[in-house]
Amino acid sequence: MANVYDFKVKDRTGNEVSLSDYAGKVLLIVNTATGCGFTPHYEPLEAMYKDLKDKGFEILDFPCNQFANQAPGDEEEIHQFCTMKFGADFPQFAKLNVNGEEADPLFAYLATEKPFEGFGKGLKNAAFKKFTEMNNKTYGDKAYIKWNFTKFLVDREGKVLARFEPTVDMADVRKAVEDLLG
Repeated sequence: MANVYDFKVKDRTGNEVSLSDYAGKVLLIVNTATGCGFTPHYEPLEAMYKDLKDKGFEILDFPCNQFANQAPGDEEEIHQFCTMKFGADFPQFAKLNVNGEEADPLFAYLATEKPFEGFGKGLKNAAFKKFTEMNNKTYGDKAYIKWNFTKFLVDREGKVLARFEPTVDMADVRKAVEDLLG
């Protein structure tokens, strides 16, 4: 695959969507969960989306239940939660796997383009790394994504420029998006 535009995914109602539909836009692709300690990331994500969507920015939300079963609902339940609790208005896609033999090819590609480099410094992040390693050990070399709310920044040509682990401050994510938008 040359870039993210070569992939097709399912929207939350099961219809196939080509990511080429987003050509020319800056994308933030995120694997999410409704019952995670990072679920409050929806709030700054939605604020960023509202502020920047008219400048050619899109957030693509992919729920995933592979991390401690933190996204147990079906697509409609997840959508209702996100819209009612956080006002999320950005595109939400079908629940998928991001790790293992059944990992969605999009996330395998994203993680290959921008591999995991750590959660940052400090005891809290070291403890989180140990916890995620235990959760993901069954995926072996196909543990592409370490936890919920991993974010990938994609430029207008479909090239993956950056990976933000869930421990990265959302203000830093926003700054990277704004810098890319110009």
